[in-house]
Amino acid sequence: MNSIKKALVIILHCTWGIGPTLIGLFIFLKYRKYPHRIYRCSIETVWDKPWSGLSMGLFIFTPNSKSSYHDKVRAHEYGHCMQSLLLGPLMLFVGILSCIWGSHPYFVNLRKEKNIHYTSFFIEAWASKWGELVTGEEAIWD
Repeated sequence: MNSIKKALVIILHCTWGIGPTLIGLFIFLKYRKYPHRIYRCSIETVWDKPWSGLSMGLFIFTPNSKSSYHDKVRAHEYGHCMQSLLLGPLMLFVGILSCIWGSHPYFVNLRKEKNIHYTSFFIEAWASKWGELVTGEEAIWD
């Protein structure tokens, strides 16, 4: 991605997507002692949650796994970054739905009991699809 496109993506995150980006900034500050790097047009933090990722605007948080799982989650979370560019302030609603699907005990148990993939939920499938399309990397699908 050339520098003009990168600058445009960052500007969009900081204007149209300011809500999720500000929340992401506060989470970033909470985890400021963890490793960070620039990943495409986002700021990636590798946090101490071995099985979970999070995307909030310009910021993505990925698991500290050393396996290919980390890379797949990173591509998926970057897909959420792309959703944020499209949806702007509406991304907060998408984030709420995603968090409920990912962590509410009812849905966690439902996925386990019925062997339902995490990405069966349309928001998560959309993120993995866009993550793969934009990064050219494999995203998480289970």
